[in-house]
Amino acid sequence: MGQAGGGFGRRGMVAGAAGLVASLLVSGDATGAAGAGPDGGGERERGRRHGHGDGKPPRGRARAEDFRGMWVATVTNRDWPSRPGLSAAEQRAELTALLDQAVKRRLNTVILQVRPTADALWPSPYEPWAQCLTGVQGKDPGWDPLGTAVAEAHRRGLLLHAWFNPYRVATHADPARLAADHPARRNPDWVVTHGGKLYYNPGLPQVRRFVQDAMLDAVRRYDVDAVHFDDYFYPYPVAGESFDDDAAYEAHGGGFPDRAAWRRDNIDLLIRETAQRIKAVKPDVAFGVSPFGIWRNATTDPLGSDTRGLQTYDALHADTRKWVKQAWIDYVVPQLYWHIGFGAADYAALVPWWSDVVRGTGVHLYVGEALYRAGDPAAPAAWQDPAELSRHLALAADHDGVLGHAFFGARDVVADRIGAMARVVADHYPTPVRPPGW
Repeated sequence: MGQAGGGFGRRGMVAGAAGLVASLLVSGDATGAAGAGPDGGGERERGRRHGHGDGKPPRGRARAEDFRGMWVATVTNRDWPSRPGLSAAEQRAELTALLDQAVKRRLNTVILQVRPTADALWPSPYEPWAQCLTGVQGKDPGWDPLGTAVAEAHRRGLLLHAWFNPYRVATHADPARLAADHPARRNPDWVVTHGGKLYYNPGLPQVRRFVQDAMLDAVRRYDVDAVHFDDYFYPYPVAGESFDDDAAYEAHGGGFPDRAAWRRDNIDLLIRETAQRIKAVKPDVAFGVSPFGIWRNATTDPLGSDTRGLQTYDALHADTRKWVKQAWIDYVVPQLYWHIGFGAADYAALVPWWSDVVRGTGVHLYVGEALYRAGDPAAPAAWQDPAELSRHLALAADHDGVLGHAFFGARDVVADRIGAMARVVADHYPTPVRPPGW
């Protein structure tokens, strides 16, 4: 603690300071597939954790609390480590350099991917060591990345959100390439091959219990500030393929009107049960989800947004709006990875839609921002303007449901190709602040 540029961490600490995640794969056509009901109850805990109020200032005023997050993707070494096989000292140095960059940019939260492909960045009794560390899944890297990340983040006044991908097993389709003792090899009936990748089957109750157990091990053992899920539930659609869960549907789908309703219930159960189990283990640990930015289009459902893109509810069987309305989650970070004025999915249309969804729920809304698109030659013209992202934050500031932003991803925060991140910091982050509720 005590380095320049920090803010307030939790417990009163005062410091000086998506294959790829689907966000990376979201294409300009707003499909997101370019590569990539029971009672609620979250409000009872949220009243304690956020008892100071809802964190919402009068419209247009600067916030004393603001979520400023940075995703650090480890799958395929997207953000960190820069390549597999670095020494423990080299990996640690790269990690702490990223944390220092977060402080420099006056961010206050790092969202670290700790379970990228059904493997772990900590010594897990459930799953092998992550391949991204050594290049060999199951090989001990010689240090504890998650434990170090938590300690070093907190020392800098940063929160550390542990990011888990629940169902992805591998970015390839060959089980023989997995570690010899990998649970997917020991339980081949748990696994479905789809789109050249391996996934755990969300329709099997034993799978749902196992992935929860594997993730909650980290919550029990480390002082993480939140559990964070990305946008992968059922996999993104692949042309000409269907997800082969016939046997699971036959065994467990009775009583549902169709397979889609059964699949949505499977994901609802994952979310609701995970939330309940987190609170049972550590009530002060938050639970957040970062879904694809479109729940449903208004042309499909009058409750949907004025968009014309892939629908999470239908394509991934993730009823993200319901999770907010039932307050099963503490925060939501929709990936609004499109520019202002984009016809199929206008940022300016989606921000007010999501702000309305969270109204009255107690669920915090943070907006996922596509920093990785700024200056990308393949991105639309709007993304060649260094001011595009700054305009996003200015627009969002007019909607009192928005309590902050998260930027994808860490390597783009560092590289900042055209200065878009620097512009955000100059325009909107003049001083460090603490995140809402901490």
